[in-house]
Amino acid sequence: MITGIVNRNFEPIISLSLYGMDGQIYTKEAIIDTGFNGWLSLPSDLITQLNLRWKRRGRALLGDGSECVFNVYEAVVVWDGKLLTIPVDEADSEPLVGMSLMDGYQLVVQVVPGGLVELSPVTSI
Repeated sequence: MITGIVNRNFEPIISLSLYGMDGQIYTKEAIIDTGFNGWLSLPSDLITQLNLRWKRRGRALLGDGSECVFNVYEAVVVWDGKLLTIPVDEADSEPLVGMSLMDGYQLVVQVVPGGLVELSPVTSI
């Protein structure tokens, strides 16, 4: 299970550990964004710090109807105790966890400042 808290801006926050190309683990706070269907977005300065490998260009339709083009990198993250290699979208924002990274998990959020955030694997019936 992955846990976090809701901050005073009502954003669900979890800690995310990423491997840099130097082999070090970097832990960053990330906002869970259920409106983002990608895996993870990171700002360019963090991508540079981690020295992530560039993979391709991506294209997205934003909420306001405009389209943006961005760089996509590859990163290794620790997700619920497992190492995953995932695509990372470069974005001028705080780190965002998208729905693709949470695939197969249930998200429970107590929507009050300081409220609990829980991501737990969905069990098959």
